[in-house]
Amino acid sequence: MPAQINPSILSADFARLADEAKAVHGADWLHVDVMDNHFVPNLTLGVPVVESLARATDTPLDCHLMIEDPDRWAPQYVEAGASSVTFHVEAAAAPVRLAREIRAKGARASMALKPATPIEPYEDLLPELDMLLIMTVEPGFGGQAFLDIMLPKIRRTRELIAKHGLEMWLQVDGGVSASTIEQCADAGADVFVAGSAVYGAEDPAEAVRALRDQARTASEKASWVCGH
Repeated sequence: MPAQINPSILSADFARLADEAKAVHGADWLHVDVMDNHFVPNLTLGVPVVESLARATDTPLDCHLMIEDPDRWAPQYVEAGASSVTFHVEAAAAPVRLAREIRAKGARASMALKPATPIEPYEDLLPELDMLLIMTVEPGFGGQAFLDIMLPKIRRTRELIAKHGLEMWLQVDGGVSASTIEQCADAGADVFVAGSAVYGAEDPAEAVRALRDQARTASEKASWVCGH
């Protein structure tokens, strides 16, 4: 799958979200970080803002739920207009049931892992998912430095995806920039969440294009692509 860039509105101006969504025209998705100040120590936005944003942009919304009790709340984000909904396995009571419910409502189902959560215990869940998100920072705040110790985990996850012959996407989120995106692509990621690297640029749309080109070039040379 071609590399995809998902600008994170966590780094955007919340008072101008409609304009900020337009500023990244050409992006594959718009990444929406939902935080509840319980699962992570930060509070951002919820269902009403997602509903408004979905009306204001044609770019599909990729909602990352860093919240407690996603089993209860995740389906509401599909109804609000999200085309992809990510829940954290650390917070989900019944991840398989939740993934199936998200899919049944018409959205892509994604599961996220915090840095300290290994992928191997969840190998059997992978066929239930459309995407897996590996956090490359501790979730909760934007602008953190990329944790390069996550690269082996990205590689292991890509190997498991290949082992099962799955078409699922592998997303990374946290510290993704021009200096780190090639490492992520080489390790096996194909969907990249970028916040300050996009919204901190003079031309956010051009930053999206440049990051995509970097990721595409790196992935074309990667062993996980060349070997399949």
